[in-house]
This record gives sequence, structure tokens and C-alpha cells, in this order.
Amino acid sequence: MVAFLKSDLFLRFLGGFVIGAIGVFTFQPNDDRPALTSPAMAASAPASAADNAAL
Repeated sequence: MVAFLKSDLFLRFLGGFVIGAIGVFTFQPNDDRPALTSPAMAASAPASAADNAAL
């Protein structure tokens, strides 16, 4: 087990995982709404009657 943890294969995998995790957090959209809500749930103001009439 120790040999595997020190192996080049494992270290490259671990390095790729770390780089990927950094990329996920770096390239997140910079919105004010939480990431796990839909746009309809994250709307801060109700739609006006004029917006609904256009549909």
C-alpha cells in the first residue's frame, strides 16, 4: 500500500484531482443566487403584469 501511495501513477492522479478541484471553484459563475436553485426560485422580485402579458 505504501508503494502505491508513493507511486508516480497515484501522485499524477492526485495532482490532476487537485488541479480539477481548483478549476471547479475558479470557474464558477459569479451570480448572487445560490448555485443549487433554479432561476425561477432565485428571482428576487415577482414578474410584473406587463411581462406576463407578453407571453
